[in-house]
Amino acid sequence: MRVWPRSIRGRMLALSVLAGGVALILAAIATTGILTRVVTEGIDRRLDAQIALLASSVTADGMIDASRLAVVRPALEAGPGWDWRIATPGGITASDRFMLAPDDAPAPRHDRARTRHGRRPGGAPIHAREVTLATGGGRVVLSAAAPRGIVERPIRDAVTPLLTLLGALIALLAVTAVIQVLYGLRPLRTIERAIAAVRDGRADAVPEDQPAELRPLAQELNALVRANGAALAAARQSAANLAHALKTPVAALALELRDDPPRARLVDRIDATLRHHLARARDRVVGRRPHTDIAEAAGALAATLRKLSGGRVAIDTVIAPGLDAAIEPSDFDELLGNLLDNAVRHAAGRVSVRAQAIAGGVRLCVEDDGPGIAPDARERALTPGVRLDERGDGHGFGLAIVRELSDLYGGRMDLATGAAGGLLVTVILPRI
Repeated sequence: MRVWPRSIRGRMLALSVLAGGVALILAAIATTGILTRVVTEGIDRRLDAQIALLASSVTADGMIDASRLAVVRPALEAGPGWDWRIATPGGITASDRFMLAPDDAPAPRHDRARTRHGRRPGGAPIHAREVTLATGGGRVVLSAAAPRGIVERPIRDAVTPLLTLLGALIALLAVTAVIQVLYGLRPLRTIERAIAAVRDGRADAVPEDQPAELRPLAQELNALVRANGAALAAARQSAANLAHALKTPVAALALELRDDPPRARLVDRIDATLRHHLARARDRVVGRRPHTDIAEAAGALAATLRKLSGGRVAIDTVIAPGLDAAIEPSDFDELLGNLLDNAVRHAAGRVSVRAQAIAGGVRLCVEDDGPGIAPDARERALTPGVRLDERGDGHGFGLAIVRELSDLYGGRMDLATGAAGGLLVTVILPRI
């Protein structure tokens, strides 16, 4: 199971959420710690002041000055739960009973206060301060205690709204991060659309007026487009030169074989192929987007092959009118002509041609009710010159040409078994 997002946008948003969560936790810990220390120090100072009053009622020989204690006692009783205790060698005088938890820490030096914790008889926790005095009559321990809630309540009252404010601030920062990510990644979307326009022939280059970080990418993409264009032009020119060079020998061969009709037809086919490739090279115009009306072209080819089959095979076409594909008409005729020729030769009696628009392209399906091609033999059937069925007058180039033309226009071709058990050929072509 993948937890980390695959997209840059998702990763940036995930990092923002993670950073916000960590920041909120750290802020809560730090704020609670600081407030605890501040509040505790304030309570400790108040308890230390009470201990100082208690110390003023202890004589030098470790006895309690009752008159002095009576004077300071009103200042010691700050409210419910505020208690005090004087433990002398002669006994204990206290405002109420409370117990302090055992403390394993080393005893501090005399006259130095330390923090203790304990509980009242009812179990309520307390926070206490304790001082040990050295007197002539022995050791005297002075303790002052306050309810633990006195420390916890201010912290809770202060931390709750503060964390709420921090949470709202982090939520605002998260929304800001979303807007920042969407705006910051917009140039990538612009480059994506520009590349699609170049691929579809609606533009010649990717605009290089991009943010500084993406300008080198746009420049490299344009360099790649120019290099591919030059290579394609060179390949087309080479094909045109080859076709032109073969025209004269083929014409001479046609004259020699004009009295041999079967061979003359083969020469005519070679001559037609040469003329087709020459026409393709001449018709290439920079910026021109090729297109073909599939319904019109398929209807004409289907009518021709019905006649050539002598009515033996019924060819059904189901194509919406006006459906265009981004392919030269001559190339589409060659592509569909090879598919129909192959289907008619192997069909038992029916061939269907269907085409429909899909996302970003056109799906063309040609299906027959013949024996089909076994899955383990389909790749071999796409090899130029290979014939799986030696019957008939095929040359083994039809499916290979279809795949070559599909790849040439950025599409693809798949072989499968149709509903009638015959071969189902699916070709995906780009749309206008």
